Amino acid sequence: MTPDPSTRPILLVEDNPVDLDLTLRAFKRRKLANPIEVARDGQEVLDMLPRWEAGEVLPLVILLDLKLPRVGGLEVLRLLRDNPVSQNVPIVVLTSSDEDADVQTAYRLHANSYIVKPVDFEKFMDVAAQIELYWCLINHPPI
Repeated sequence: MTPDPSTRPILLVEDNPVDLDLTLRAFKRRKLANPIEVARDGQEVLDMLPRWEAGEVLPLVILLDLKLPRVGGLEVLRLLRDNPVSQNVPIVVLTSSDEDADVQTAYRLHANSYIVKPVDFEKFMDVAAQIELYWCLINHPPI
């Protein structure tokens, strides 16, 4: 049976406590139906792979910061794309980096989208609304 997309978690990979709080508050204000799972570094994401391989429900979308401790975001992206279980999960890079090299590398590693985090809360609310609208309501996710 296919899981209902509104019950699948959104995986937020963010180590910065301020950005984490901002993102969670924005989604809470939007009354997002999907549960939010948080990984605070790249290794936490990679530690989820065995659970997903064992049949745990995959995230609806992964919001991935690039500047992470232990294992960086681009390496996490590469490893998720190399794994048959996670290779089709939509991954949105949500980062403070607007460096061309990061953008190019993320897309070369098959990121689905690249968003530079706005600093202003109201602009961040707009980003949260767009993420919710597209990735949770409009997009038809892989199983």
